[in-house]
Amino acid sequence: MNSQNAGISKVVKQFSRRNMLAATASLGGLALPSFLRLRSASAETITANRGRAKACIIIYAWGGMSHHETWDPKPDAPAEFRGEFNPIETATPGIQIGEHMPHLARQTDKLAIIRSIHHDDSAHGRGMYWNLTGHKPPRVGNIPPMRNDWPSLPAVVSKFSPPLRGVPSAVRLPYPMVDNGTLQAGEYGGWLGAKYDPIVIRTPSGEPFGGVSRSLGSQVLNLGEVDFERVAARNRLRASLERPLSTKNDFESFQHFRSLANDILLSSAVKDAYDLDKEDPKIRESYGNHIGGQSILLARRLTEAGVPIVQVCCAAGDLNGAQGDMWDTHGDNFNRLKNRLLPVFDVGTAALLQDLSDRGTLDDTLVLVLTDFGRTPRINPGAGRDHYPNVYSIALAGGGIQGGQVYGSSDATGAFPETQACGPPDVHATIFRCLGISPRAEIRDMLGRPFPVSDGNVLPLL
Repeated sequence: MNSQNAGISKVVKQFSRRNMLAATASLGGLALPSFLRLRSASAETITANRGRAKACIIIYAWGGMSHHETWDPKPDAPAEFRGEFNPIETATPGIQIGEHMPHLARQTDKLAIIRSIHHDDSAHGRGMYWNLTGHKPPRVGNIPPMRNDWPSLPAVVSKFSPPLRGVPSAVRLPYPMVDNGTLQAGEYGGWLGAKYDPIVIRTPSGEPFGGVSRSLGSQVLNLGEVDFERVAARNRLRASLERPLSTKNDFESFQHFRSLANDILLSSAVKDAYDLDKEDPKIRESYGNHIGGQSILLARRLTEAGVPIVQVCCAAGDLNGAQGDMWDTHGDNFNRLKNRLLPVFDVGTAALLQDLSDRGTLDDTLVLVLTDFGRTPRINPGAGRDHYPNVYSIALAGGGIQGGQVYGSSDATGAFPETQACGPPDVHATIFRCLGISPRAEIRDMLGRPFPVSDGNVLPLL
């Protein structure tokens, strides 16, 4: 029986869909469900191999970016929905975006804008969990990270794309996401284990939008404060004094991060990438002299150094230092977007797309613009918009994504999807396809139970 199944697997891999259907009568004892499962797995593997992207950069708008003022303006809606901004034409005929994203308007030939994504949770942390894991949050209330959480997108990608020695498998810049003083679930390795927690690296940056202060959490690595000779000397001393230990579990996790930290601090690839003074001054200036833009530039340099995936929390200032500005625009929405948030995001993101294109690496680098949710269609009495997950917008570029397109639409007031509704699971399936990972590839939880990396459908963006 085993040899028969092995032979059948070869047949399934070799035949096209039509040939396989025609051959069902000759497959003897293979039950139809087994045959269909083999055919599906074969098709997924073949299609996944078409993914172009070798690296991924996530630009995350923590707090919930207003879709009305950015990717999905509603100029014909009543004033209480339309807002103060006007749409502008872009490099792609027929596509308009908000007027305060002029740099990105020149880059829409590289962008696929999704205007019909939605989920069902209006809390920041749980909205972030939806978008970074592709799964519904498992708990209510403010959700700190736990080991039974679904692993984040960076964690899953790093599972399938192991880096070279001395290079972290996933990085977050420039700080972890925090709500009400609590680190939020969704950014971590979850049940894949601490080994897959993306590390945090501080960004060296000029800071006209707010001072850079100490971040929350001991997992933050500030390479700018490191005396590399001293690290090497300490490492030699530790090696001479330390006895091998036979215990595993928690020690394995500790040993992993200690070895990774030493490798990062002493290897040239990450250390050189971190040194932004080695960047062309004109290129560095094009990203903007603020923590948002410089973090995006550092993300590009880290992926070039071999980091498979880098996530940037893009904001105007240091959120953990309480001096920055996030996208939670309950009040004074229009001034905050116009004067602080959109200039940082627009300049930095557009610079990344142009820079990757100029360097010939855009096809190899998948760029994602994600957020918690959108903002309410109706403007509130404080000239703001509140949390709104019923429809919002995101964007993708590079990595085989066909630019110059809009997927789906919202209704006349930006309240609900009107066409081609989709959710975070579908976006994750599409991301995995771009990265050459089958959306049905399996990962196993702490009990050894298998789960597909996504239960969504690949969107026709490639």
